Amino acid sequence: MLHTNPTFLSYIETLYRQQEDPPDIVLKTFTRGDMLLRQGSRPPGIYIIRQGVTKCYFSEDNGKDYVVAFLGAGEIAGELELIRNTTCLCTIEALTSVEAYAIRSPYFRTLLDKDPVLNRILLEELADRLVNTASRASFQQLYTMEHGLKKLLAFRDRQHVDLSKEDMAAYLGITLRSLNRLLKEMQP
Repeated sequence: MLHTNPTFLSYIETLYRQQEDPPDIVLKTFTRGDMLLRQGSRPPGIYIIRQGVTKCYFSEDNGKDYVVAFLGAGEIAGELELIRNTTCLCTIEALTSVEAYAIRSPYFRTLLDKDPVLNRILLEELADRLVNTASRASFQQLYTMEHGLKKLLAFRDRQHVDLSKEDMAAYLGITLRSLNRLLKEMQP
């Protein structure tokens, strides 16, 4: 449920320590509820989460949100927008206190052009996202919502993340009413 990428984090931390002035990578802090990226806006750069938990979600035209993933240490955000030269596809919101490396877009483009290590790590990350998306879709088709909710509640407790009922419903792809019914049925 929580996506992490220790390899990416290690790579960026090495670049962060080796950089000269002016820095191309800075460490930023976010508090719960802060937006790292906003759907539909131009990304300020690329972020690699150092610590903390964020949620990545789409807001639909009907006002409903769909939580795509929870992102933790080493996960990257904003790279697709930079590669495609487009606005943010989704919103990334801090669910806990978050520290993230912010990478200036021109520097990231230079790395894309010249650094095979970054390209390998990025390709592996994108491949993992495809696998995770397919696995999640099949999981939601094969297992009951109760099973998915139990996994989500275990994630919440393990990570000490305060998930709202709206976030849980948005992650499971169900209505708040259906979530409340499921929670009621699960009570002993």
